[in-house]
Amino acid sequence: MYDKLIFEISKPGRIGYSLPKEKVGNYEIDSKLTRKASLDMPEVTEFDVVRHYTNVSQKNYGVDQGFYPLGSCTMKYNPKINDEVVNNSKFTNIHPLQNVASTQGSLEVYYETSRMLAELTGLHEFSFNPYAGAQGEAVGIMIMKQYHINRGDLKRTKVIVPDSAHGTNPATVSVCGMEVIQVDSTEDGIVDVEKLKPLLNDEVAGIMLTNPNTLGIFERDICKISEMVHEAGGLLYYDGANLNALLGLYRPGDMGFDIMHINLHKTFSTPHGGGGPGSGPVGVTKELAHLLPNPRVLKEGNMYHLSYSNDSIGSISGFYGNFLVVLRAYTYLLTLGKENVKNVANFAVLNANYIKESLKDDYILPIKGLCKHEVVFDGLVNKNATTLDVAKRLLDYGYHPPTIYFPLIFHQSMMIEPTEVESKETLDDFIDVMKKIAKEAEENPEILKEAPHHTVVRRLDEVKAAKSPKVKYKDIL
Repeated sequence: MYDKLIFEISKPGRIGYSLPKEKVGNYEIDSKLTRKASLDMPEVTEFDVVRHYTNVSQKNYGVDQGFYPLGSCTMKYNPKINDEVVNNSKFTNIHPLQNVASTQGSLEVYYETSRMLAELTGLHEFSFNPYAGAQGEAVGIMIMKQYHINRGDLKRTKVIVPDSAHGTNPATVSVCGMEVIQVDSTEDGIVDVEKLKPLLNDEVAGIMLTNPNTLGIFERDICKISEMVHEAGGLLYYDGANLNALLGLYRPGDMGFDIMHINLHKTFSTPHGGGGPGSGPVGVTKELAHLLPNPRVLKEGNMYHLSYSNDSIGSISGFYGNFLVVLRAYTYLLTLGKENVKNVANFAVLNANYIKESLKDDYILPIKGLCKHEVVFDGLVNKNATTLDVAKRLLDYGYHPPTIYFPLIFHQSMMIEPTEVESKETLDDFIDVMKKIAKEAEENPEILKEAPHHTVVRRLDEVKAAKSPKVKYKDIL
């Protein structure tokens, strides 16, 4: 019964709960505020509603249930102390319009977290106003653009983006009214410096890079790239969507980056499945700090205050960003302590390389050598099944699939990121399943092509689902 939609078990006249009028007084809604047509909601008991949503929740998959090797978009364990801290009523009951004298504790969290991130990244100051990584990217490119405008260098309208970049990078450049210039990668998966040289001219505003890049490879020529871009008058933007490979070991600021964003909801442990919550703070060098969005949280003596600048690119969000995500990051960093932060990178890199070495005989490894936080395979060695088939078969074994068909420079990309929190036993179980699937592809490929077999729904037409989604129950029944 509870595999049915809640509308399917609806019966006319059946109700869930109704408050007695004599105990709560007149609770009728003014007729001016009520809709004329029926809302056509299901008529079910409270018990049926509870059972329905409990059943739906058990069909979901999250990092608290099992291994979630999603490449690039880190799905990291969220320590429960984070939840305890952010649910404290002293934080949840504050209001953004309160006088700053009554929100000094919250402003201190902003300020101190900014100082921690500045120390970890080598940049000068951070703004937590952006609500997500994509918005953080937009803010960063807006700052880059404004920097050149302020200098009267109006023809710098081009931004260089590698062919291995996150998909949001070229989109961000376009949204900000600038032109994307692609630079190719070498066979080793890093920016081709020789192909970068002719792209650098007086029309280039800067370059967007991720390091390690989306292939999980460290850009070993980064200092040379930084020197070349700066000599050409451009700025370096660091896509810090994922910092698992570098936390506590090396810093974007030391590589020569001028601007960066961070996804707090990845590296710093806030769960972000299903589209939120998010936070995409933007960090800049001291020379660019005056361009950060309003307001900035600054400290004078022992007091914290909000600063508004006419030089700023302006206000880009309501109030001061997603405070509770910042609070989670603050709690996470305090829990780790300065002496343990580097273990995030050490174990993330170790785990990724362990998977790489364990699976390289069964899955094509297009780039040899050491990877960082994630490894990219180019499909099965045995070509009887596709990367999509492997991903669907993984569902039968109880694993969330890794990122597939990205990055685009490989035809059968499979990007795996174990993060630092997974044990060797978990990785060994995953590796065993991946090897078993590779053997199935060789001996019985149809079992992959027809997968998944044991999930709530079978294989879907994903293109049709994306282009023609059914979002109303009447479309489904």
